[in-house]
Amino acid sequence: MNLIKSLLLGSAAGLLAMGGAQAADLPVKAKAVEYVKVCSLYGAGFYYIPGTDTCIKLGGYLRVETALWTNSNYGGAYNSVAGAENRLSNHYQARSRGDFNIDTRTATEYGVVRTFFDAVFTWTSGTTTASGTSSGTTYAGDGISGGSLGVYFAFIQFAGFTMGKAISQFDAPWTNYPANNFDGLVGGGGDVTGVNQFSYTAQFGNGVSATISAQDQVAYYQTNIWNTAGATAAGIVTGVYGANSIGGAWAPDIVGQVKVDQAWGLAQFSVAAHNNHAGYYGTTEASGHPEDKWGWAVQGALSIKNIPTGAGDTLNLQAVYTDGASRYNFQSLSVTNFAMYGSSGLAGAYQSIGFAGVSDAVYAPGTGLQTPTSWGFRGGFTHNWDPFWNTGIYGAYAQFKYNDTGKALICANVTPLLTAGSTCNPDFNIAQVGVITRWTPVKNLTFSADVTYTHLDQKYSGAIAAPAIAAVAKPAAVYELKDQDTVSMLLRAQRNW
Repeated sequence: MNLIKSLLLGSAAGLLAMGGAQAADLPVKAKAVEYVKVCSLYGAGFYYIPGTDTCIKLGGYLRVETALWTNSNYGGAYNSVAGAENRLSNHYQARSRGDFNIDTRTATEYGVVRTFFDAVFTWTSGTTTASGTSSGTTYAGDGISGGSLGVYFAFIQFAGFTMGKAISQFDAPWTNYPANNFDGLVGGGGDVTGVNQFSYTAQFGNGVSATISAQDQVAYYQTNIWNTAGATAAGIVTGVYGANSIGGAWAPDIVGQVKVDQAWGLAQFSVAAHNNHAGYYGTTEASGHPEDKWGWAVQGALSIKNIPTGAGDTLNLQAVYTDGASRYNFQSLSVTNFAMYGSSGLAGAYQSIGFAGVSDAVYAPGTGLQTPTSWGFRGGFTHNWDPFWNTGIYGAYAQFKYNDTGKALICANVTPLLTAGSTCNPDFNIAQVGVITRWTPVKNLTFSADVTYTHLDQKYSGAIAAPAIAAVAKPAAVYELKDQDTVSMLLRAQRNW
């Protein structure tokens, strides 16, 4: 018995010893570590990157939209199959898009170092191109599982400098959108996807600043330099008055800006110089070339916030004048050639047509560059009915004129196509007006409907004997020269994050 008791006690002691050893080996609960720390220096949404003094913010949106009575998201039915107004024209086009952006800030002895990157992933239903027959119809779009990647912004800001792809320093802060979603407003500069630049901004305090910038002209700030010796009848009736003879880029656009940005709103004055550098008179360099000619543009912008009509209401206005720098009026998302068809009451006419073309300069063998002038304005008023609903009313207008020599060069090719008694004048005006209503049922989720009307006021009169245009299935016939109108609509749902 004594032996059994000794064994039991020994076993219990051993088990207790083992249990104590295991307990001693258990890890002690560590103090909580804050791996992601809120950075309140630069506004909501910023966090410190762990182990650094750099703050980062991730953002973006998901957008789904359908445009009606147009072949683009989101412009008007101004040319190509959209302007044809026939069975080749889309009555709708759909697009889905995801946006992702990264914003970083680091405080240094030279001020804040900022980097910003914004990319979009897009799928669009596309368009058709056709010769008017089933065998000649092809689809041009993003495919079943395709799509496209776009880089909107990629820039560094340091010690007052902005380097990379950013909004042009010429633009008003609302770029192309004083109150709208419609992309194609005339009446001012605007590159919503940024332009490569090297800029310096000086801050004078109290919201006053001044900027000087050298920006790339190639992607967004050239329209056309037409050599009228290359004009064709088929091109003329699509608003193309010659061979587009832009030479290599020899100089960036030089942009200056002065701005006052305060609680009441904003006032801004911008100027730009644009180098027009053409190719040759003929097909070889031995044919000679016109000398370069600098164009220019000037713009004023005004924004008034919290006006008496209601809390958060805004009024945005701007006006511009250009000479040989037409993209600063017909911004990068607006078209530079118009070919719009409609009905006609003229005896013997097949239909009516309104065509017009935008350029930075025109020339012919032996002449210098002839730069057209333009002026325009646009504006928008947004009223908040309540925290969930608002409505914007907006409009734009642009007038485009060629000088006498430029008109003569263009009309030398147009006049032989006109019927007896008709007149040639390539000048034109564009007027646009629209209304948009937005509903935001919950924060950062918005549904909107935007309707835009456009009127092309072309200055030709009479009728034109136009050749067949296979791309839009238009036959060779007599067409009345007439002003044209079009209406487009955009339905959009967007979730920001």
